[in-house]
Order: sequence, then structure tokens, then C-alpha cells
Amino acid sequence: MKKIFLIVLLSSLFFNTVNSQTTTVWNGKVVLECFWWDYWNNNYPDGWSNYLADLAPRLKQMGIDAVWIPPFIKNGASSSDGYAPFDHYDLGDKYQKGNTGTRVGNKDELLRLIAVMHANGIEVIDDIVLNHMDAAGSSTGAGGQDPNALDDNTTSKYKNFRYTCYATPATDESFNDYTSRQGRWSANWTNFYPNQYNNHFNTTVIDQVMFGPDISYENSAYGGSSNALYNPVQDSVYMRANARHWLVWQKKQTGVDGFRFDAGKNYPQYTIQDILWNAKYNAGWANGGQQLFAVGEYIGSASEMDSWINSVNTSNSGTENMIGTFDFSLRQEIKNMVSGNGNYDLSNIPGAQQSNRYRTVPFVNNHDTYRPIKDTSGNITGWDTGNEIGGHIDAADGRLSAAYAIAFAVDGAPQVFFEDLFNVESTGKRYSHLPTSTTDLPVNTDIANIIACHQQLQFKKGTYKVRWQAPDLLIIERGYNAGPENSYAIIGITDNWTTWQNALVQTDFGPNVQLHDYSGANTADIYTDANGMANINVPPCNGSNTRKGYCIWGKANSAIAMNSPINSVTQEWEMAQDLGDSHPNSLQQGGELPAASTAYRYVGEIFSDANKLITLNLYPTSSGNNVTLELRDHSGVLLQTVADTGTLQLTYMPPNIGFYTIYIKNTNAANTNQRVYVKSNYTAPMVANTIQYPSTPVIFTSVSNMANQQNNNILIYPTIVSTTATVKFTTLKVEKVKISLLSIQGEELQILFNGITSGGTQEIIFENPNLANGIYIVKMQTADKTVFNKFAIIKE
Repeated sequence: MKKIFLIVLLSSLFFNTVNSQTTTVWNGKVVLECFWWDYWNNNYPDGWSNYLADLAPRLKQMGIDAVWIPPFIKNGASSSDGYAPFDHYDLGDKYQKGNTGTRVGNKDELLRLIAVMHANGIEVIDDIVLNHMDAAGSSTGAGGQDPNALDDNTTSKYKNFRYTCYATPATDESFNDYTSRQGRWSANWTNFYPNQYNNHFNTTVIDQVMFGPDISYENSAYGGSSNALYNPVQDSVYMRANARHWLVWQKKQTGVDGFRFDAGKNYPQYTIQDILWNAKYNAGWANGGQQLFAVGEYIGSASEMDSWINSVNTSNSGTENMIGTFDFSLRQEIKNMVSGNGNYDLSNIPGAQQSNRYRTVPFVNNHDTYRPIKDTSGNITGWDTGNEIGGHIDAADGRLSAAYAIAFAVDGAPQVFFEDLFNVESTGKRYSHLPTSTTDLPVNTDIANIIACHQQLQFKKGTYKVRWQAPDLLIIERGYNAGPENSYAIIGITDNWTTWQNALVQTDFGPNVQLHDYSGANTADIYTDANGMANINVPPCNGSNTRKGYCIWGKANSAIAMNSPINSVTQEWEMAQDLGDSHPNSLQQGGELPAASTAYRYVGEIFSDANKLITLNLYPTSSGNNVTLELRDHSGVLLQTVADTGTLQLTYMPPNIGFYTIYIKNTNAANTNQRVYVKSNYTAPMVANTIQYPSTPVIFTSVSNMANQQNNNILIYPTIVSTTATVKFTTLKVEKVKISLLSIQGEELQILFNGITSGGTQEIIFENPNLANGIYIVKMQTADKTVFNKFAIIKE
């Protein structure tokens, strides 16, 4: 198509207005929301962590700085997207609600995801949900209801929250079982609206009951349950203090780099300030510091968002800029631009941003604005507009690229939405693609180009100036007047469908400087004139050019390489009785070191690259006890060990990529019990190849669906065997049963029982004098069912 240029005379004084804004160097991260609503992939069932780990190298190549991942704490059902929290301390490692993992995966897979992202130079933003809880009760609902609770007309008084842990694993899912559980951060009806001191609900956004019991963070929201068997004493700041302690614990345990606060207006600003300050400055080695990424979801006008930010910042006598918001004000104007079909006035854009942009996050779409109706292949057939916040901007719209050019040109850390960057909408492979395949999962090349220009030209390093604003043309310059060069980039944007736009604008590049269009829309370089002015040409949105509705000019040959550093990760396990889980169907991690015993405690797994140093540190709470710290491979073979009193350090250089397991035990049987902390620092491989490196043996992929049933069941305890163990199996009828011992490869090594049972529970004493250290399987087979369980043999 022949280019038609609209020449607008420079003498038009209105368009010569220069608007200078400020930002911060660290506030320019490109953040990818790494999921869509009801995210799923059939190649990674309940394993989104593995999906994202395999996607990571592609994100690094595109220049993504950080990924916003979905909430990964245990919900009432593994099918949940994560926004209905049940147990904040369950990261997919406890067996409760009939599952161990979550939709994101199990805890080992989650920690691997964060490590792999770090290895690719990408930070991880954790999605925090603190305004409500959900699904009180055991897997059958038993124990969740408190008959004395004040009713909120929504949750039927299901407000007893009790959790499994190492000391109290799930047994029969009964009322007594559930209400006796002693996992950390129990909650009662007194901790929610309405309660005895705050007898109100649905009066403001703070006490609104929407997705489960709504948490009350007031100092008067405390007290006991009327019917739970385990009923710890609460003080006046119980919920607020527990939220604070949990966020610090989670930052240490996972190694995440920042937080996104869901529904920020729905709980008090002083709570957000409190827990964020502690994550920044009271988390010890894990302190996030002043630059910790933090953004809140606050849906409102620019002035309302600014007021909320100020309220958070000044709560509890605070003075620091703690948090930003997603810029819904700017997003509304971007939406108006796309919906205007060429009739929108682009000169409205610069004045649309919120005023407090210190930590602002401009965006085009997210999982709340974008709710398509899909067919069985995942292709879009319509829109669930009733559940969209602010309405969607169709990823197939020709003005999407112009929308993203705006979001990247203005102040803030731009957020990219998964469905905008990747096409999962029309390929028929939304649920079946491989994330490593550029054919299965194609990229929107315009948005990828905008990201690359942002990174290669560094045009978020300083201020921006509006060089031109007219109904069909917006030109923004990213510059840094005090630096070695005065300008980094000029971004031209139009919403015109068919006609090129053009303007001669002043720049800070200086006179006679060669400029290159890094978008590729203009193939020929241009030069600034003697006064530093440049003629900027912007293509239309109809796809007649390589780019749709934008161009990005920078100094020729000035682009830098996008070389993200390879970063290690640090993660810490707190070994305590009220954390982890000892149930055979859990990951069996956690537990303090027991008194008068040398029994092992399983800490967890790390996923290390080959020839990258692993460093483990153990911090005891009883310095006089002699403790042993061990590192083993995924099959249980001992690789390195250290034993002593006080703080321990173990280092190991792994020869191979893979999972490595951490164990601890008392060296002396005379030791007292104690809580310990185990910190790991390691570097994951950039390419995870998660299918080749499963976090648990492949044979156990169906255990959560089979062996957890209360009908035909087999258990072995202890799960770490040194000499003898007890095999316990249950049947409900007279039938033939075979109990076998298998190697990790599934080879039958020994028959422990083969005969007729009369129903009920039986026990077998198992001795293992001739078996080497490693992981083994105990198998129970009947005429209509086969179930498995795993255990480790670790001899002294």
C-alpha cells in the first residue's frame, strides 16, 4: 500500500507542549502475567510450575524481567485457580482436602520453578490473597462449621480452619480428626466478619463477604472456637501478626522476589504496610529492602488509587513508598482508544496516568479483564463480560500493539498479559501445546518487539517527554538529560487504521544524529537536523506494515544485548512440628528433631545444575546438640554429610543436573528435641526439562488418586527406614491380597504377604538387612485395585 503521510506543521503551539515526568531506574521491570483465567495444559496436569519452568528460556530470550505467577497455596480443591485460600502454609506439600499438590504443582516443583526463573535472570512475583479464606473443614467438610458463629448469610458458619502438619497428619477426615489438627495459623469465626466485637458485614469493601469468610484484621478480632478440639490462645493482633509472619516465612521458603496483592481495597491498608515492611526489613537474610517489587490490585480512579497508595505508605506511622497499583486509570483510556475504532483522541493519554507513579504498573489486559468463552480446544467463541473488570481488549484487535506501545512508553513497570504475548486463542492447542514449541505456542511479534526495544534501548532509565499529542498521533521521548546521552528512544503511536501519521518533533538526541527504527516499521534510517529535530513516521493499525500502529526510534547502533544474569536462589526450610506433614501421601517433609532419637527428618529437595555449587547451612535452636546434615541424590544415595554442634555448613559440587535431597537427624540419641532451620543456596539449570526430571518417581503419579483412599490402603512407617518398619494395610472385605516390595524401577524384590484377608487392618513387620540405601516401593494388589506407597532406606 502506498504510504500517505499526514504532515502537521511544527508551528502549532498546542502540540509543542513538553510534559516531563519522573520514574526510578528499578521501576522499569517488564512483568509477564504467566497465566490466564482457568489456566491449564494437558501435558502438565496440576503442574503449572513445570510448564513455566520449561517456558523460562523463551521468556529470557524475549527480555522478560519478572513473572507474576498464580497463587500457589492450598485451596479447597486442586482445580481452583488459587484465589480461594485454605492453608497459607501448604505449598503443595501437605496431604489435605484429598490432595497433596495444587493446580500449580507440588512444593518441590514450585521451588524448582523459582530456581529456574532465577537461573534465567527472571524474578518471580508471588500473588498474595489475604482478604478471605475458604473451604473450612476436612475433605468431607467435617469440623468446618462452628454452630456458635455469627452468621454472614453466605458461608453457613464454616469458619473453623484447622490444618495438617508434621505432628498431626490427617487420619480419617472426621470431626475429631480435623478439629485436632495443629498446623500453623488456625482460624476461628472470631477472626472473620461478623464477630463478637465487629458485628457487621457487607457494609464496606473491607467487610464484604464474597469468596469465603472475610478476614477481620482489627485488634478486636480474636477468640476461640466453640467446638474445635485444638483451640490455641489468640491475642488481640492474632490475624495481623499471623499474616506478617506468614509472608516472611513464605519469602524465605520460596525465594520469591516480590508481591502482587489481590483485592487490595478489601482489607485494611495498615495490614499491607505492616506485612510489606516486615518482608522488606524484618526477614533477616531474605530482606527485600526498599526496592522490593510490590503492587496492589486497586480498581478505581487515578485519585482513588493515589489516595490508597498514600494510605498504605503512611499507615503505622510509615514514611516509605511501599507499594504501587496497576494503573486502571490509564488502562481505561487505553481501552477507550481501542474501542474508539480510530475516533479516539490520543492527546488524552498523557493526562490519564495516576499521579503517584513511583511504583505504578501500566497494563493492557490481565486475567480479570480478559474472560473469554472457549470451546473444547481453547479457541475463543465469546466473552464472559459479566465477570470482566473494565472489559477486555481483544488480543486479535489490530490496535493491541498501539495499546502496548503506550503502556511501555509511559512511567512504570509494564505488565504483559500471557494471552496477548502468546497465541493460545486460535491455534486449537490452548490445552495441548508444548511451551518450548514456537509452532505450538506462537508469539505476537509486535509485543515481543516492543519488549526488546524497551530492553535494548533502555528507554525506561529516566524521564519521559510528550513530544506530540494530537487526535491521531502521540509521540513520547524517553530520555535522561543528566546522563552521557540525552535520549534513549522515541515512541510514535497512532490508532488510525489506514493512514500513516507524521510529525517533525524536537528531540534530546542532539544535532545530526543518525536514528534507526528498531520496530522495523521504517526501513531507512533518518537524521536529526541541526536543531536536533526529527521527522517521525508511524504506520497504521491495519497490518499493511510490519508493525501495527507504532514505531520506536533510537540512536543507530546503540542497542545493547539482552543478557540477563544467571542467578542462584536461596530457600530456607523451617523444621517444626506445626509445619510440613508426616502423612504417607504428603511430601513427608518437616518436623523438628525429636528428643532421644536419631530418626531422620526429610527437609526437602533442590533442583541443581551440574557443576554449580550447592551450599547448605543448618541453624539449630539448641546449640549444644550434635546434629547431622546430609545431602543425597534423588535415589537416596549419600553424597555429602557433616555433623557437629552449632551452625553447620555443607558444600557439594554436583556432577549432574537433577534433584538433590536434604536430610537431618540427631547425631546423638541423648539430644533434646529442637526446631532447626536449613538454608540452601544453589543454581538451577536454565533449561529445566521437567519431564526428564520428575520431582517424584513416575510410578507415584497416581498415588494421590489411589493410595489416599480410605478403602483399600497401604502405609509404611517410619517412611525413612534404618532397620525395621511396619507395613499397615486395610481392606473392607474378605479377599486375596498380595503385598510386595519393589525397587524404584518397579522390579519385585520381595513378597511380604500373599494370602486371604478377612477384612480390616493388618500389620507386617518388615526388616531390610540386605537392601542398599535408596528409595523403594511397597505395593498392595487385590483383584480390583492396586495401590502403592514409597519409603526410603537409609542405614547408619
